[in-house]
Amino acid sequence: MKIALLTTDNREHYRDYAHPRPYFGAAPEALLQGFAALPEVEVHVVSCLQRPAPAPAQIAPNIFYHGLVVPKLGWMRTLYAGCVRATRKKLREIRPDIVHGQGTERDCALAAVGGGFPNVVTIHGNMQAIAEIYGNGFGSFHWLAARLETSALKRAAGVFCNSAYTESLVAPRARKTWRVPNALQANFFSPVPERKPAANPVILNIGVIEPRKQQLELLEVARRLHARGLKFELLFIGKNTASSEYGDAFVKHLAAAEQAGYARQLGLLSSPQVMAAMDSARALVHFPTEEAFGLVVAEALARDLKLFAAATGGVRDIVEGAMGAELFPATDFAGLENALARWLDAGCPAQSSAAGLMQTRYHPKIVAQRHLEIYRELLAT
Repeated sequence: MKIALLTTDNREHYRDYAHPRPYFGAAPEALLQGFAALPEVEVHVVSCLQRPAPAPAQIAPNIFYHGLVVPKLGWMRTLYAGCVRATRKKLREIRPDIVHGQGTERDCALAAVGGGFPNVVTIHGNMQAIAEIYGNGFGSFHWLAARLETSALKRAAGVFCNSAYTESLVAPRARKTWRVPNALQANFFSPVPERKPAANPVILNIGVIEPRKQQLELLEVARRLHARGLKFELLFIGKNTASSEYGDAFVKHLAAAEQAGYARQLGLLSSPQVMAAMDSARALVHFPTEEAFGLVVAEALARDLKLFAAATGGVRDIVEGAMGAELFPATDFAGLENALARWLDAGCPAQSSAAGLMQTRYHPKIVAQRHLEIYRELLAT
């Protein structure tokens, strides 16, 4: 089977055009690892960029890469018309059996449904829900993205939903849906090293610093725990939102926390660096108000980290069956604080092993095989 996978090359997202190889979001990267283990498929990854970047012909024996340069005019200001045209032209050269658009945040879903071949779309972030959270007005990026998302979902032959929450939002706008989780990258299933006791146990928070992820509120929880005399260090991994009121407030409060010694920010890290940080930590706190899936939660459980999380969106699906994981309403910071205090007072007992459970659900080969089953089902009809 020949598959065209349309996804964002993160060299475009980060304006990192000099990087020698394409790299993608965590979920598409993991899916490609799964496809690489299935020799019966031929995968063509298609990504649009605004500037030329090195384009290796292959990124695995059965996976080919096509980087398409589209001038700035062909992006959001023309509703991605240039990206759709460039992708359609490349798809006519490739002639895939099926086209899979990864995400509705940018051009990928629109290009998939406008390419003239059997197509499906995966939802990674629910743009309609995010637009409602941020309340951006007429013509804003989130307002437009939400409407383009609905247009793509209505035109797609079917939509892959990564959680029950996502499926509840998507089903009214789609012809057909399948619930298929995001895959984890294979390195998260390597043996977990033994964690040694630490005077200041490390607690991680991973994600872009923004109101939806509530890191500023978590800093306040950490401040109160520190005032109670508890010893720990809260490490934030992720990029801060540039020039935003929330980001500025986070920086201000973080400076006081760093001086007191109970919190730090590590910034944006690579996947191997994130895994190394997890293996040196004892717990993950993940407390978003909205979450399509919650990949970092599955990654943390695959590394046997103790989990404290908001019972939001796909997080509930991931945590089901994982003994010892603690969930709270997304506004219950008092409950979170008290649970963390009990855990710290008890000497930071380990999370009940969830690595095996995560592997049966989210291993890249398992998720890739489920994709093939759906492609065959769709093509048969």
